[in-house]
Amino acid sequence: MGTKLVLASNNAKKAAEMQSLLAPLGLEIIPQGQLGVGEAEEPYFTFVENALAKARHAAAAAHLPAIADDSGLCVAALGGAPGTFSARFAGEPKSDERNNQFLLEQLAQMPENQRNAWYVCCLVLVRHADDPCPLIADGQWHGTILRAPRGAGGFGYDPLFWLPELGRSAAELEPAHKNAISHRGIAMRRLIERLREQPLSPTTPLA
Repeated sequence: MGTKLVLASNNAKKAAEMQSLLAPLGLEIIPQGQLGVGEAEEPYFTFVENALAKARHAAAAAHLPAIADDSGLCVAALGGAPGTFSARFAGEPKSDERNNQFLLEQLAQMPENQRNAWYVCCLVLVRHADDPCPLIADGQWHGTILRAPRGAGGFGYDPLFWLPELGRSAAELEPAHKNAISHRGIAMRRLIERLREQPLSPTTPLA
């Protein structure tokens, strides 16, 4: 087995994707729930702060290196909203359908040339909870917001996220194609590059 790395998420698809990408580097991904680690608070307005908080929380609870991501949609005409509140844009309980409808309402009067948006993913890896130099990588995926949903794939705001260069919404892409070009795919490739430069090794915080 490789070095164990706690994933600060219980998303099975995310865990499987990260395992396949990081296994060649000798890393074994373990979702935090399998170790009895609860979810961390995500109170911040920036993706990097939330990702760092989640990674440190998981590392402290599991006493292992940890990786976390925070991601969401930013819309230029809304000043970057919904941003880190993307999953709860329409309030509780979380609902992709209500979030999408709320976004359409917010942009109802916006012309086509003012509907620019971008997905953001920030990945943070800490060697231990007090790591002073975490590995951080991010990715952005640019598009525009449609006036009505298109496609049945993906999740989140994918049915409204239009990719002009492809003539499709994110929800109309095959999963492998989406993963290759998405914000998360870009961020993961950058993190892997950093890991190759700075291989993860057992590190004990100084007393």
